[in-house]
This record gives sequence, C-alpha cells and structure tokens, in this order.
Amino acid sequence: MSGPGLITEELLASQNEDSVAALAERLEQDDYPGAFDGLNDWHLLRALAIHRPELVRPYVHLVDQEPFDED
Repeated sequence: MSGPGLITEELLASQNEDSVAALAERLEQDDYPGAFDGLNDWHLLRALAIHRPELVRPYVHLVDQEPFDED
C-alpha cells in the first residue's frame, strides 16, 4: 500500500486480477507480522469491492461481514 491505511484512487486503479488474488491469499492465510497489516489488506479489498467489484467477485466472502454473537 502507499502508506498505512492510505487507499488512493491510484492504488485502486493499479490493482489487477493477480494483485487482488495475492491480496485475497494473504487474507485467507491470516499470517501477518502485525495486527494492522491484515486490517489494511481487508480495507483495501473492501474499497476494491466498492470501486472495482469485478476484481473482487471471487473473493466477496472475505469482505462480507457475518453477524456474530459476542456473548
């Protein structure tokens, strides 16, 4: 990413099928060195789902938020 949490139009435009597949793979593996690294990837995938949904269709399950019970 261009910086921690910084999602620009240029970043979104620069994504392609291969880069989104790599992003999805990282999210599926959930093996990040820091707590915010995964969150940054998730925010990027979510932004792509909004602005470039054709790239995210195979990975929409990673963006969808399932309701859960915290009790």
